[in-house]
Amino acid sequence: MDASLNANAGIGGSGGNGMLVSQTNDTSGTTGVDDPKEDLNQVINSIQKTLGLIHQLYLTVSSFNAGSQLPLLQRLNALVMELDNMAKLSDKCNIQVPMEVFNLIDDGKNPDEFTRDVINSCIAKNQITKGKTDTFKSLRKHLLDELEQAFPDEVESYREIRAASAAETKRLAQAQSILPNGDVKVKPEL
Repeated sequence: MDASLNANAGIGGSGGNGMLVSQTNDTSGTTGVDDPKEDLNQVINSIQKTLGLIHQLYLTVSSFNAGSQLPLLQRLNALVMELDNMAKLSDKCNIQVPMEVFNLIDDGKNPDEFTRDVINSCIAKNQITKGKTDTFKSLRKHLLDELEQAFPDEVESYREIRAASAAETKRLAQAQSILPNGDVKVKPEL
């Protein structure tokens, strides 16, 4: 391909034969404030536009003849420009994708399987943790029962201290608008 053709067509100028190459980079709507959702939507739109351009290239190449060289070059230039636009837009997005997802895609598997496996793994770990918690609660109850038989006065004193401590913690939590589970209470906006 001619270097002058590249230089002219790359900036939305002439396509080489006096035809204008329309280059639209959908960056309208960009404001001074960086909105992550808007940035992501722009990247998604750019991806969709790129997929459309690739489809057009496929159709042009599959029915290629000498007369379709100019449309082919125009579509190639449009694809290059859109890929450049996509790269610039992606710099604004900070999205972390686990490598396992890319490996699944490379293996021809559905990335939703990764999400399902992660959720199932979390559920299994949660059940194990719940089992351990229940076991410790049972052990604590058993130990208190055994201690109460051996040292009834000390266990009664322990329970009084424990109840007073729990009541004080609850009072402080309510004063600070903290829920018993450690979360902070958020007042609804009126």
